[in-house]
Amino acid sequence: MLLQRYTLLLLGVAMKYLKDKELAQDAVQQIFLKALTHLPKDEIQNFKGWLYVLMRNHCLQYLRDRHHHADDSALDNVSATITDTEELKLKDYTLEQMNAALEELNEEQRKAVVLFYLKKQSYEQIMQQTGYSFAQVKSYIQNGKRNLKLILLKKLGNR
Repeated sequence: MLLQRYTLLLLGVAMKYLKDKELAQDAVQQIFLKALTHLPKDEIQNFKGWLYVLMRNHCLQYLRDRHHHADDSALDNVSATITDTEELKLKDYTLEQMNAALEELNEEQRKAVVLFYLKKQSYEQIMQQTGYSFAQVKSYIQNGKRNLKLILLKKLGNR
């Protein structure tokens, strides 16, 4: 009797969220089933409010699941596009320019930058490998990074 009384309320809530009559009707049936099988052990103070929240949560979960599945299936059908190819070419070009710019740095800066950024070595490891002091390593990395940036801006700006 209670479920029959609130059918229109539930249908209205489902229509508000799902925007499809058949989906809304299915949701109402699912909520009826859930209400009968998952009644809380405690007394429900506001049955109408409880049903409303049950329906709202059901609809939101349905929309999240549908959106998630749509994202996954859309990615399955995507192949390499022109923009992907152009992006790869740009990255290749930038890497070529980076290698050329590294060659333009002086030996100490190049060695410090390569060891620190490309080989992921610490200042301590660079000091042991090169014999440079802490201040020298720090200076070569900072100046090398700055000079590399300037060289790259000049090269890429002329592209």
